[in-house]
Order: sequence, then structure tokens, then C-alpha cells
Amino acid sequence: MPNILIIDDDVNISEMLCEALVNEGYTCLKAYSGTEAVMILSQSEPDLVLLDLMLPGLSGEELLPKIKDIPVIVVSAKADIADKVGLLLGGAADYITKPFDMQELLARITVQLRRKNNSDSSTIKVGDLTLYFDKLTAVIDQTEIRLTRTECAILKLLMQNPHTPVGKTTILEKISYDTPDCTERSLKQHISNIRHKLQAVNGTDYIEAVYGIGFRLRS
Repeated sequence: MPNILIIDDDVNISEMLCEALVNEGYTCLKAYSGTEAVMILSQSEPDLVLLDLMLPGLSGEELLPKIKDIPVIVVSAKADIADKVGLLLGGAADYITKPFDMQELLARITVQLRRKNNSDSSTIKVGDLTLYFDKLTAVIDQTEIRLTRTECAILKLLMQNPHTPVGKTTILEKISYDTPDCTERSLKQHISNIRHKLQAVNGTDYIEAVYGIGFRLRS
């Protein structure tokens, strides 16, 4: 589920936003100052940021350029057109003025997450493992691992469902369009090949067999 970082020094607004987002199926992180937000962003990568401008420590305007590759919706009481234009040109994905309608904000969040997913359609990252399935390449600790088309399709599916066991039949059905050559008999060998290629980089076993079900990605 998408994780959203709320950066707002108003505790009541932050709690209200988080409650509404959780009800929509999102998870939340909260920062009450620009400095705290920088610390959180150094430790995690949320899917989207809701950014107030009037913050203690670093202001929202100062913080915005430090947020890389994450869509930012500015949520501010500043209604001046020049402020909006400047922030949008400065990297904000969207701008909504306080007080705002919650349904409108939720719709804007949905739009930005959809755009992000479309732009990231050729890349997926889980922990220290990144898969570039347009290049048939995985990367761990800046080390590239070449994959076959079948291995890439299997790893992509497991990475799209981290920590969740994926059944053998499900794997075969989901990857059949891209890799019709994979069969139930060969699937185990493909999984073994992926495990050995990834494990060779740093000794970590990224995939585990789940008895009676299928396979699961560790992180």
C-alpha cells in the first residue's frame, strides 16, 4: 500500500490527514518540522509527500528542492498565484490551498500516485534490490545482475508482492504472456537460478520457498 509522508507542524491537521489516508488504505509518516522531515526522508522513501510551507526549522520552500523523485503536493494557506506558480515550477507536483476539501485532496493524491506508477513502470525497488525489467537487469549494491526474460518476469512478480507468498500456479499464469516457455517443471529451476544470481552479490538469499504454496521475496 502507498506510504504518504505528511509534513505539517499543526498536530490537529496532521492527525486529521493521517486518519483520512488510513481509511483510504494508505500508510502514513508524520513530520512536524522541516528538519524532522529531512531525517525521515534519509531513512525511508515515501510514495508521496504532503508539504505545508510554514514549518519550524527548514521552511517548505527550502525543503522542496531536497525532495527528489517523490511527488509533492503542497498543502498551504498561501493562496497567492505567484506562490503557487513558483512552487510548481520549483518541483511541486500539485498545490492545494487550506482550507481544503478532503475528497478533492484524496483525488489529487490518487492522480499523482497513478502518474508515479506509470512513470516507474520499467523499474521496481524493494529494499536494496532494484529491478529494471526493460533492461532485464537487477541491481544490488551497485552490482548489475543479468537475467533471462523468464527470470526477470518471475522476479518482477515476487517484487510486486513483497513478503507475500505467491503460488506456483499464479506465477505461471501471470508470466505466461511474456514467457510462454516457462512450465511447472522448469519454474523451480528458474527460481533456483535467480536465487543464486542474487545471492552471489552479497550472500543474501532473497527468495524463499513457502511449503505448499509457492515462493516469497524476502527483504
